[in-house]
Parts: sequence; structure tokens; C-alpha cells
Amino acid sequence: MALNRLESKLKPLLRSFVENGPPGCALSVSSNGETIFEDYVGLADIETKKEIASDTIYRIYSMTKVVTCTAALMLYERGLFLLNDPLEEYLPEFKDSQVYRKNELGELYTSPAKRSITVKDLFTMTSGLTYPGEGNETEQQVGKAMQELGGKLTTRTIAKSLASIPLAFDPGTKWHYGLSHDVLGAFIEVLSGKTFGQFLQEEIFEPLHMKDTFFRIPEDKKDRLASNYTRDESGKLRKNTEMDSHIQADAKFESGGGGLLSTLGDYSRFAQMLACGGKLDRERIIGRKTVNLMATNHLTQENNDQYNWGYLSGYGYGLGVRTLVDPALGGINSSIGEFGWSGLLGTWVLIDPKENLSAVYMQQMLPNLEAYHQPRLRAVIYGEI
Repeated sequence: MALNRLESKLKPLLRSFVENGPPGCALSVSSNGETIFEDYVGLADIETKKEIASDTIYRIYSMTKVVTCTAALMLYERGLFLLNDPLEEYLPEFKDSQVYRKNELGELYTSPAKRSITVKDLFTMTSGLTYPGEGNETEQQVGKAMQELGGKLTTRTIAKSLASIPLAFDPGTKWHYGLSHDVLGAFIEVLSGKTFGQFLQEEIFEPLHMKDTFFRIPEDKKDRLASNYTRDESGKLRKNTEMDSHIQADAKFESGGGGLLSTLGDYSRFAQMLACGGKLDRERIIGRKTVNLMATNHLTQENNDQYNWGYLSGYGYGLGVRTLVDPALGGINSSIGEFGWSGLLGTWVLIDPKENLSAVYMQQMLPNLEAYHQPRLRAVIYGEI
């Protein structure tokens, strides 16, 4: 990889992002387990003029999902479950699931699901579980349930609550982004006999020396947390503090779908591990063949039709990750099987085992401009291979 050329292209690109978007951002690119590019641009907090630095902590939201799915696959490798097992064998509350349906008059009714949710359905977002919202009856009921749980929200209580709500569709028939990976967190607790956070800490974070990755921000590290900003149509940034209840010391819920905080360096080590076939610095976390399974497209043509986010054109969906299946369709210069995911505030990870390559990008802003930033970063990085 032409490092000087990579630097000459990425540095101005990151500065252009900050000029027209977030107050600050950071990017790390790694090859064969070594960091080959790292840059920190702009501010972590506008008001105090604190700069983005190597120890800045970010809310990574849905990039948590890649960690959760890796953790669950570690248990798969120990023979504790099979992907096609019915979920109810491990979480009995999901036995006899119901599904919301509509008759010819558009009237809502429920009837039994045509089959059980499988463990694989949780990984692939084909379970029928949703996020809270207004799009359908399941989303509305999930919203009410989470509101009612309030301070009692934990990894186990959310799974039990979701199990009592009829699904949005029959398991396996559609792809629908939702709380499936949060239920996977409860699944990990049941199989491991540890809290979800404890399992991640002992099995992933400690072996990889990820010292700044956790669900709750320690008091002595609060000053390192980047501020989150909302950008209006004129480009003005306003600090947003309304989304941080889940990271406070008294929060109980360890969200497998979006709860983790991390630094650029920590998450880069996790990404490098996957890019190097599940091993980093002689520490084997997961098997190479299991990483390949994770990065395989698991969607059928039937349920791929819902997976239509514009900037992910050309990608399928594996075990909790986007995965490139059609470079021509997306106009993408990366490898088939390149995989990863992104987070609500614009964070992004790219993992390519074929090239032993990974990249992690961090920022904290809504709207996140991911459809503009992320494909450009990918195009530049692969342009220098």
C-alpha cells in the first residue's frame, strides 16, 4: 500500500468532513495487524475547544453489534449451540411466538408463527423483532414495553418483554433491523453464566487489551468522552445530551445492539483481529473459518428485498454485518466479502480478511452523513492497494 499517497488523500478528505459536518473525527487504517494510518481532526467539544485525541471515547452505538455477534460465535465454537437451533431451547419465553397479520379488510389480528425463531434469525435480523417506532403494530408495542420497563430495563428483562409481543412477520421471511442483537446479549448470558458485559470484558476486551471499551462511562474517564452534536440544515451544531442515560454509572441495560463506548485504538484492535482471521498478537479470539461464516451473505432473495439502504447497494447481510457480494451494483472497489457495520452517530468499521485490512472511523453527530463519508473513505483506502 502506498502510504504517502494514502496519507495525502485521506488527510484532506477528513478535513473536508469537519469543514462541512462534525466538529471532529478520527480514522485508523491497519494492514496485517499494524496501524499504517491514523489521524485526529478537529474538536471533541466545541465549547471547551477540547481536541479529538487518541484517548477520546466515542458512543459507537450499532458497531456494538459486531462485538455481540463475535461473542456469540465464540460460544458457537465451544459447541454450546447451533445456528439453526430454535431460540426457545435457550430462552423459553420465545416458545409459541405469535405474529401480527392483517386480513383482507386491513384489520389486525394475531396467529401463531409458521416456525420458531432460530438463533441464526437473531444474527441475521430475520427474527420478526423490531425497534420501537410507528411503522407497524410490533414497533408500537415495543416502544410501549420499553417505556414501561424504564429503570428495570436489563439484558434479560428486555428479552422477556419482547417475547410477549407478537412479531412483525414470520421468522426467516424478511430482513428487518431491530432488537435481535439485544436478545443475543441475553442469549450469551444464559449460555455463558456471566453477565453480558462480564463475558465481553473477560473474553474479548482483556485479551485484546481494549482498556477503554465498556457499557458505562467511568467517572475518571468522563472528561475523555466526545460530545455529541446535532447539525441543522444550515450546518449549525448544537450539543445533544439527551441520549446518554444508558451510559451512566447507574444504568443496568447492557445493549448488545448499541450500548458500547470505545476509542479509535480499542476498536481498531478488535477490527484488526477479525481482519487477521480472528487472531491478533498471538491471541486467538475466534476461528478463521468462523470469521468467514460471519462474512458470508445469509440473506435469501426473498428477505434481501427489505435490505435496501441506498448506500449499502451491493452488500448482503451476514451474521450481524454487511458483506460485499456485488461490487458492480454498488460501484465499490473493495473485495468481495469485505464486511463491517456502522453506528448511529456516524462511526464505521471496514474489515477485509482477504487483504488483512481494516479501517475504523469515529465521529459524533446527527444526522451522521454516513452515506457521504463512508463510501469515500473506502474508495480512497482501496485505491492505494
